[in-house]
This record gives sequence, C-alpha cells and structure tokens, in this order.
Amino acid sequence: MTAPRLSVVIPAYNNGRTIAETMRSVLADESVDLELIVADHSSSDDTLAEIRRFEDDDRVTILHTPAGGGAPRNWNRVTESARGELIKLVCGDDIVLPGTLKRQMAILEDSSIVLTACRRDIVDADGRVLFSGWGLRGLGRRMPGARAVRAAVRAGSNLFGEPASVMMRREALTAVGGWRADFPYLIDQATYSDVLLRGDFAPDATTGATFRMSASQWSVALVRDQSAQAKAFHRALHRAHPDAVSAMDVVIGNTRAALMARARQASYRILKRRMR
Repeated sequence: MTAPRLSVVIPAYNNGRTIAETMRSVLADESVDLELIVADHSSSDDTLAEIRRFEDDDRVTILHTPAGGGAPRNWNRVTESARGELIKLVCGDDIVLPGTLKRQMAILEDSSIVLTACRRDIVDADGRVLFSGWGLRGLGRRMPGARAVRAAVRAGSNLFGEPASVMMRREALTAVGGWRADFPYLIDQATYSDVLLRGDFAPDATTGATFRMSASQWSVALVRDQSAQAKAFHRALHRAHPDAVSAMDVVIGNTRAALMARARQASYRILKRRMR
C-alpha cells in the first residue's frame, strides 16, 4: 500500500469532549493525501469511544498506548507509526483550520525546508477566542533553522507555537530521535529546535490552528516550572550547539523567560475572570 504524503498524528488522553471535533478538522478536506493516526493513552473517560466513531474511514488508524510514560510516550508511540513524508502532530483538543494542511504541504515541497509553522488562535475550554493570530513574532520570513532556534531562545518563548501549528519532515524528526522527554514542558519547542538545526524554517503567516487552554495550564506553579525548564533548555542548547546559541543568547533568553512567566501569570488571572 502506497504511503500518503502527510501523516497527521493525534496523541489523545482524556479528550472525550473534544477529540471528535479535532479529528473532523483534520479529515474535512478529502483531497489531502493523508493518514490520520490516533493513539489513546489509556484514557479514563470516553475518548476511545469517540475515536471509534471514525473507524470506518480508511484514512484513520486507531492505536492504544498503555498507561505511564507521560506525554513523550504517547507522542512518540503515535509518531513511530506514521508513514508519510511529512508529519503534523495535533493534540486531542486543538483544531486545524481549513486550508492549513494544503498550504503547509506546499511550503514543504522545497526539500531544504524542514519545518513550517502558522499563527494560531488561543481559545478557552468552550472555544471562545482569547488571543487571535498568536505566534511567529520575528519569524516572518524564511531563514536558516539555526537562526530561528536562536530567535526563540532570545525571545524566551516558543515562537513556533503548539504542535497543531507546525508541520515538519518526518525523516528529520526520526533522525533526531523523535520527541524529546528531557524537558517535558518544552517537548514541542525542544524537538522543533533539534529538527531546525537540520535545515531551513519557512513561516506560514496565516492563522491556521486553534490551541485550547484552561486555567490549570496557566497556574502559578506550572508557569514557574515552565520558566525553570526553559532556562535549563537554553543552557543545554548552548552547550550542545554553541555556534547556533551563544552564552549571551542564553542570558537574554533566560531574562525574557522570567518576564514571560510573569506575563503568563497575568494572563491566567484574566482567564479566570473570563471563565466565571
């Protein structure tokens, strides 16, 4: 059986409320040459039952991931089953907007581009837009991947966005060992950085995805831990790739990561008020 050009993979966990909408957003354009692989990570809700509603679609493969191992285990489980030249991971409560898959596949027709990312809308648990057109600050044009990695470090923030915003070459992801587990809160940015050190970055300037967040994702304790991991990641990146990320980049990035943590705490307070 011929492999599709694109593999969209969804590592699902307790997404019973949203997984069907997420899967429909991927499958909506039947002209896209894709496979959709969904792995349920031993959910305790009705996630698996919702996924099985799509089992008659021959584009869909349903997998089961045993409990344990956190996000990296399920992200790598579903990714290792992909067959496409290109890969896009979508979390089980996010949405791919119409036209995004085709647009990003076209960008990646240039084999020297290893990763593209679009802007996204950040929405609340009910799908209401909290922040629109978010992301790609300073990444508005094509550039060497190392330069994009450095820009994100100096910003102290994941400029590329959550996985639903990103599409990359599966070969490059496989070559760097898949999704990284050493910085759990930065599993996406840390892995993007590894991939980008193998080729060019090209932006998809359109808003092409939604990222759903809840108040628990922006809690004070979580934001503090994310900031600490960001600083550790910057230092590790400098040690491994000093030509791409300098000691000064780390100083600037770590200062900004601390400022970003405080900004996220302010956003958390705003979100709590909106959700009342």
